[in-house]
Amino acid sequence: MNFLNSLKNKCNHLQDPFSHWEFREPLTDAMIDEIYSTKIDDPARYQIDYDGTRAIDGGDGKFREGIADGGKALKFRSFLEKHNAKQFPELLKLVQELQSKNTHQYVGSLIKKDLSKSYVRLEVICDRKGFWLKPHCDIKEKLLSCLLFVNRFGESEKLGTDFYNTKLELVKTVPYKNNYGYFFSSDENSWHGMEKKEIKKDRRCIQINYVTFKTDWPVL
Repeated sequence: MNFLNSLKNKCNHLQDPFSHWEFREPLTDAMIDEIYSTKIDDPARYQIDYDGTRAIDGGDGKFREGIADGGKALKFRSFLEKHNAKQFPELLKLVQELQSKNTHQYVGSLIKKDLSKSYVRLEVICDRKGFWLKPHCDIKEKLLSCLLFVNRFGESEKLGTDFYNTKLELVKTVPYKNNYGYFFSSDENSWHGMEKKEIKKDRRCIQINYVTFKTDWPVL
């Protein structure tokens, strides 16, 4: 129960510019190995530029209705689902922990939301040169938004997520440290993104959500 242990013992609740938590060492070394070994297409190979969205689909950054499949450009995204779960034995353990009653009830108590009818979604992310993310608030269907960074190879800590106030002024950057992350429950004031920054090789992380729409992983 690495994730839950991290939440209980290595976690800080912060309020500026909106309520969020930062926590240390939620992942095992084997999970980090798996994140680094995941093969994800590089948009530059297809002469596609990052457009300020995670899905590279031209969507705007406003608080908006959900897109259940995560966006149009799915070949640039790697979601853990039943059809590919055998490729992710270690991350599947994390999904199963997130499904567990002990974990989702504890998370729900922190963010003050009932997660008992939610679903887990996990995406492995590999951002490369040119990536940026316009300030946005996550879709309302995301009851929890969580990003866990892995940074074994000396990328700048400035590559973490940028948080903004309601005037879209940059307030802080969550540091891009190895085995470090943050989470919050999205609302109309939880503005976040990533300014254009230098990525030497790649910026790897996983995105974890508890969502209201159906995935392969209902909570238990």
